[in-house]
Amino acid sequence: MYDGRIVRLELLGGKWEVVRHADAVAILALNDVGEMLLVRQERRAVGAFTVEAPAGLIDPGETPEQAARRELQEEAGLDGDMTLFTRFYASPGFCDEFLYVFEATNLRESKLPHDEDEEGIEVLWLPPAQVLAGLRDGTLIGSASTVAAALHAAQLLALRGAGA
Repeated sequence: MYDGRIVRLELLGGKWEVVRHADAVAILALNDVGEMLLVRQERRAVGAFTVEAPAGLIDPGETPEQAARRELQEEAGLDGDMTLFTRFYASPGFCDEFLYVFEATNLRESKLPHDEDEEGIEVLWLPPAQVLAGLRDGTLIGSASTVAAALHAAQLLALRGAGA
């Protein structure tokens, strides 16, 4: 039905409209004081500015880990050790996009050359509890990957506080 640059729309069985979409990554990064790295950017598809965990598409030939590392460098000028902590379909009712969510530890500065797709991104560091509260009360607009990352971050910080 449609074949674009990053999506393809198919009609299955003459009945179901399915979006074929490249797989993607999102990254949870926490600083030394337990704040979560977020990026604020305009998302034209929803007509709003969102606050999200750094994320992006997996380029052809890249592994999910390589894509996560590249996205973190492009969006926040950081690199780190990547550990996959979950993966899921973004919206399986109509789309086949698979999302890998990584935790980045041992953060260090590492900026890639300027990418015009990253224009207008604002880097924020917020406590995970504040992120979850903002997503809950609507003061922040995010994504499924941001919710997953914030929940994981809150759990990690709770475990650390308990001495685990």
